[in-house]
Formats: sequence, structure tokens, C-alpha cells
Amino acid sequence: MTDEKRRRGLEMMGEVYGWEVGDGPGDFFGITVDHLFGEIWTRPGLSLRDRRLLLIGLLAGQGLNDVLDIQIPAALGNGELSPDELREIAIFLTHYVGWPLGARLSVQIDTLIARHEKARSEGPA
Repeated sequence: MTDEKRRRGLEMMGEVYGWEVGDGPGDFFGITVDHLFGEIWTRPGLSLRDRRLLLIGLLAGQGLNDVLDIQIPAALGNGELSPDELREIAIFLTHYVGWPLGARLSVQIDTLIARHEKARSEGPA
């Protein structure tokens, strides 16, 4: 790990998630930041929105709703996907991931959109 790779990884991780990320302990965190965010998310060829769309599809297909609880609000907060686009994603993916996973995704998206819009209307605390 180099300081530059760690800095780049932490910056990208913050950009992806929409909040400031500090350095953390352990090899797992370090590898995640240095490689996944410092090298993979920063590669040319796909936009952050493209990567987010792919990730949402993959997570929905595997039923990984806990991770979708992170990715969907980040997409909304970063302005990468609108509520209408997220709802359309649920309709589209339902036909590939199956009705139970798609129905769960649709409800999850509506819940997260409502939470996002409520937080925006309340403003900073």
C-alpha cells in the first residue's frame, strides 16, 4: 500500500458512498480501499453511474438487500439516479431476478426514496 493509493481509495470510497470515509484498521479494510476503490472504481471506461447501475443489478439478483440499503441512498444522494429511474430499475430487474426479489427491491426502493425525500425536506439538523 502506498499513501497515494490509500488517499485515492479513500477519496473514491467517499465519492461512491456520499460521506467522508476515514482510514480504518486491518488488512480487509486496507485491501478494499486500496484495490476496490483505489484501482477498480477509479478505472476509466465506466462512469460512477454506470458502475452503480451494474452493482444495483448484481445485488438485486443475489438478494443482497442490506448492501442495497447503502447503494440506493448513495445513488440518490449523489444525484446519479432519480426516484423515477430507480423505480424503473425495479420493474426491469424484476423480469430477470424473479418476482420475489423484484417485489422486495421495489418496496425497498420506495422506502429509501421516501426516507431520502423526508431528510431533504427537513434540511440539516
